Amino acid sequence: MRSSTGVHYIALDQVRALAAFMVFAWHFLHSSSGDPVPFEGVPAFFPFALLDEGHTGVALFMGLSGYLFAKLLEGRRLHYGWFLWNRAIRLLPLLVFVIAVVAFTKWWAGESLIHLWRAVYKGVIYPTLPNGGWSITVEFHFYLLLPVFLALATRRGWYLLLVVAGAIVVRAYLWFERGEVQSLAYWTLVGRVDQFLLGMVAYRYRHWFVGRHARVTCILLLFAAFYAWFDWRGGFYLQPSYPSPNAVWVYLPALEGVAWAVLIAWYDGSFRPRPAGVSGVVAKIGAYSYSIYLFHFFIVFRAADWVDGHIMSIGNFYVAVLWSLLAFVLMWPVGYLSFRYIESPFLRWRRSYLLD
Repeated sequence: MRSSTGVHYIALDQVRALAAFMVFAWHFLHSSSGDPVPFEGVPAFFPFALLDEGHTGVALFMGLSGYLFAKLLEGRRLHYGWFLWNRAIRLLPLLVFVIAVVAFTKWWAGESLIHLWRAVYKGVIYPTLPNGGWSITVEFHFYLLLPVFLALATRRGWYLLLVVAGAIVVRAYLWFERGEVQSLAYWTLVGRVDQFLLGMVAYRYRHWFVGRHARVTCILLLFAAFYAWFDWRGGFYLQPSYPSPNAVWVYLPALEGVAWAVLIAWYDGSFRPRPAGVSGVVAKIGAYSYSIYLFHFFIVFRAADWVDGHIMSIGNFYVAVLWSLLAFVLMWPVGYLSFRYIESPFLRWRRSYLLD
């Protein structure tokens, strides 16, 4: 998919596809109750822990946003009003449509809409928007601070690392005061800011990773090993419960931010994927990832239940992963139709926000 500047980054679309699949697989495997695949247990092949705890795909999305904006904006002057306008017409049409569908399904089922409307108007500040819309709220908060972050990056790239360090200190303080920080670290900019900023830093220092395959492989394997440990300790829901009092949530957002930022910078700078064949299909899925992300909540849990109840038991992690991949690929037509008929019509209203 082309950015507002008219540039198409196939490699980044493919990374988006990976992030979308991780989130999809997380919901397909576990729902919110550990069914059909229980939360307990760790895949024997330890890198698969990143799918068993596929919520980390959200961190990859956040790192992608930071990296892309640094790539588009670094060293250039920004018309901030047109930037916000472009982001609004890119994100809001589909978000409004999905909220309308949620409202209709609740009305059809005879449910009250009061709680939904409260969640919607509170969603400007709090992570209450339905169907994963909470992440759009986090993005919005990042956009509000983006001029400050760009100014810091222009002066010294490592200034952004001071902000990340400050965020870790803030989370440590909140953990000490509240007894838990998972709810803020996962659902709000209090934790997600690390991932946006580390994505920006990774673009600035991408020469450290481009073509350095052994270095990047070691970093990613260490991260996968850490996530296997995290999964073994109970993962998202069982340390020992949700929200977790474990101090891991003080530093986990930063670790995710580092690993995914390294992956993004390495892949974007080291490879030139073709826009055809399997490579092109993966890129297209990534281009439709926003649609797939918001719409999959209507489908993914029912799909897992249907396969488990009508075709075969998918309580085995590896079997469930294969089924989740098939179900994810079948989301492609949904993503295409959404992008073609809901999102694309508004993109003609985009304005150039780069002043030089």
